[in-house]
Amino acid sequence: MVGYTESLTDPSYEGQILVLTYPIIGNYGIPQRPKNFDDLPDEFESSRIHVAALVVGYYSEDFSHFLATSSLGAWLKENEVPAIYGVDTRSLTKKIREKGSMLGKLLAHSPGPSPPKTASHSVVPESVPTSRVPSPTPFHDEYIDIPFYDPNQINLVAAVSTKSSTLHKPSKNVSPLLHPSGRPLRVLAIDVGMKYNQIRCFLSRGVEIKVVPWDHDFLGNDEGSFDGLFISNGPGDPTMVETTIARLSAFMERSNTPIFGICLGHQLLALAAGATTSKMKYGNRGHNIPCIDSFTGRCYITSQNHGFQVDTSSLKPGWKELFRNANDGSNEGIYSETKPYFSVQFHPESTPGPRDTEFLFDVFIQNILDCAATGSPVPISMPGGTKEENEKRTPRAQVHKVLILGSGGLSIGQAGEFDYSGSQAIKALKEEGIYTIMVNPNIATIATSKGLADKVYFLPVTPEFVRKIIKYERPDGIYVTFGGQTALNVGIKLKDEFAALGVRVLGTPIKTIITTEDRQLFASAMATIGEKCAESKTATNIEEAIYAANTIGYPVIVRAAYALGGLGSGFAQDEGQLKALCGKAFATSPQVLVEKSMKGWKEIEYEVVRDCRDNCITVCNMEVGNQLGIITPVPALT
Repeated sequence: MVGYTESLTDPSYEGQILVLTYPIIGNYGIPQRPKNFDDLPDEFESSRIHVAALVVGYYSEDFSHFLATSSLGAWLKENEVPAIYGVDTRSLTKKIREKGSMLGKLLAHSPGPSPPKTASHSVVPESVPTSRVPSPTPFHDEYIDIPFYDPNQINLVAAVSTKSSTLHKPSKNVSPLLHPSGRPLRVLAIDVGMKYNQIRCFLSRGVEIKVVPWDHDFLGNDEGSFDGLFISNGPGDPTMVETTIARLSAFMERSNTPIFGICLGHQLLALAAGATTSKMKYGNRGHNIPCIDSFTGRCYITSQNHGFQVDTSSLKPGWKELFRNANDGSNEGIYSETKPYFSVQFHPESTPGPRDTEFLFDVFIQNILDCAATGSPVPISMPGGTKEENEKRTPRAQVHKVLILGSGGLSIGQAGEFDYSGSQAIKALKEEGIYTIMVNPNIATIATSKGLADKVYFLPVTPEFVRKIIKYERPDGIYVTFGGQTALNVGIKLKDEFAALGVRVLGTPIKTIITTEDRQLFASAMATIGEKCAESKTATNIEEAIYAANTIGYPVIVRAAYALGGLGSGFAQDEGQLKALCGKAFATSPQVLVEKSMKGWKEIEYEVVRDCRDNCITVCNMEVGNQLGIITPVPALT
């Protein structure tokens, strides 16, 4: 679930003890290891494991995946990499967060007999009774001790970089990009710990890439022509790679060739441009780290693994910050205002992790084409408009008091996701200094807990009560999307009154809610984007439903619109069952969708959150364990 195969083969982890906090590790095994890695196998990011050791909470001995040929443990043994499980990895992560990055070691039991559990020398005379048992022998006496190893004290790049140059060409099914002269476009890549997916990102875009060792002299005349210079990711302290830094600095003085750096490559470019780097107390390591684009103001979710940072304040004139970490404010990218040079700290090629920023390879390649076409140094251009344009297009809502509709009265165990989302909404609003009011009659929820919302109304979530609360409280904003079907229905019923009541609907517009709730509108929306849907027809009475079922052919699924938890929905094998279902459905809903039966198929549901800047985050996916039916699926991955 965390991409452990890719992480373990990432050269950036060279010499590190990797701690995985995901609760299940090893459950999908390891794919077949190729005898030759020249073809860049999709399942690996280099030819070997680079971590010094692996620490996990729970290790699954049983694995299941169509590509798996062995267990994770067997693979680790092949590479002589020690690992341990049964560790509270989240507690360990908290300790690292508090104390900062630190050295560690895994110790093996001594092969001989364990020393006797005798008491150590006591400063208390034997005649004096003690209030506790004697201290045992120190635990480390039972283990083979080894000295601490600090990987940052050596040039790790020399250990992970390729030993010889290799030219990779796009496959025959990819159209090659050409230089204006007619030859293939070529990028020279300095391997300081390169991941395979960076090579794949160039090849899939039709660009030749020549990978050279970290100390390769690319300044020489015998290098041949190349149209862009790429500096890969890699491990360790960037200041240890003095040879590469010096050559990059000389290259920028004598050439206008576009340059793109990632991770360690970002730090090396900054050092070559005269900036400084420093070691971070914690570092940034994870697959969900937010970074803000200084050009557009947009926030991207990124994959990261680094312990050093570029000091933004040290950037020389003509250089500016490209990305900033939204969590700690650290630098995540730089660019030249006058030359085609830029770099990022995170991993746009991901693997594992989100691929939201993979477009940066397109930015680099387009920059190469622009420079080649004009014969002059063209600074980079980022897609997505300017920050000012985006803020004007989607202005920030200026609200001071917000009403949040809860899920209403529910049975214990129902709709826990609404309680969670509602409570998180309250926390987020309060962080912005916004006064929050929660409406929910259910006292057994987190969202209605004392001290969370500024004010709670334990009243039914109905149009009548919500209307009265709005008139009394005079909020300037309302959320109807954190209370499930109950809150959505209230929002739809009051949609024509909100403006007169002086309240603005925040989040998903009511029009969009209606499109998703109205079965016909939803089916039409899916058709406009070419998304395949089962054959279906809407009906507003039993006669129309019978006609739809006869047209489609039995068996059919009846889905009620605007219904809580699929109420009134189900399978109909014949007209009798159809009438029975429709009788229940029309008692609570004005419309049903009669749909071709998909029984026997498996249903996978994804919960995706999208903001006004088109940032999308998949919160979880859910899978129905039995044949596709009218039941609430359970989370498979969160």
